[in-house]
Amino acid sequence: MGELGGRTALVTGGSRGIGRAVALRLAAEGALVAVHYGGNDAAAAETVDLIAEAGGRAFAVQARFGESGAVDRLFEGLAAGLAEHGAGGLDILVNNAGIHSVGSIGQLTERELERILAINVSTPIFVIQRALSLLRDGGRIVNVGSAATRIANAVQIGYTVSKAALAALGPSLANELGRRGITVNTVEPGVVLTDMTAGWTDTPGAIAGLESVTALGRIGEPADVADVVGFLAGPGGRWVTGQTIDASGGTYLGPIAGG
Repeated sequence: MGELGGRTALVTGGSRGIGRAVALRLAAEGALVAVHYGGNDAAAAETVDLIAEAGGRAFAVQARFGESGAVDRLFEGLAAGLAEHGAGGLDILVNNAGIHSVGSIGQLTERELERILAINVSTPIFVIQRALSLLRDGGRIVNVGSAATRIANAVQIGYTVSKAALAALGPSLANELGRRGITVNTVEPGVVLTDMTAGWTDTPGAIAGLESVTALGRIGEPADVADVVGFLAGPGGRWVTGQTIDASGGTYLGPIAGG
């Protein structure tokens, strides 16, 4: 049994990309993982099957964030799944679900901004609020943000604002929950090879261009981020809280030495 044996985890947006990698990582360490997804039944089932094939335990929970009652449906499904597996409380919450947006300040509409903030900011806040009664003392909360918050990019202004708001939540929440031994941290990936970034990374020269300004010289893989989340969720992360951790491989740190 791994270092998370006997623990339970909820990973929002856990059926694909970074979320799937996180779910696989936590399950590999022994956690029972609730894999939340929005609407792709096949992807969620595949993630659960991959975990089972590797000897882990998981179940899927469907709730389409941005729709009325989604958080209620999430926790109804979570409670049912935990009960089915003989588990009660929650030990790890990973807020990974989110949407992307492309557009300059002049292109951003009120409706789009409301949708981005609802899914990327309001939903994680209310998921945390609902989870607190289930989250056991000594638990972990990890929010997945974005390195976009430190890299100027005029064509994703709405997305950047939403991820900055999510990162701002961490220190205050960590201070509030610290006496319960609960840690709260934010992990900020750079560009990662997932289906969400496929449209951009398929553009000729895009990957080479990004690699040229990344200290470690390559594009991130979902497992690169999942391992950071796994550290924070495990016993090794017990003394880290209220922090925002860049997991971009050193993207846009400055001129590359020798470049």
